[in-house]
Amino acid sequence: MSEEEFTRWSMGILLTGLIGFMGFIIWDLGKKSNAGKFGTFVLFLALGTGVTGFVFKEFLVSYFLEK
Repeated sequence: MSEEEFTRWSMGILLTGLIGFMGFIIWDLGKKSNAGKFGTFVLFLALGTGVTGFVFKEFLVSYFLEK
């Protein structure tokens, strides 16, 4: 296994774990602050937009630049 292949695999696995953990943190924040359903939705919408943008950027880079 080359270094590039290892990096690609580890980044995919670890970033997936980090994104999942961030989702748990957002859910826990909504629960502990008694935000309710709508407040938790707004938290996920506002804080999850950054994660969505990052994933979309990685998709675009891999699709257009590494073709």
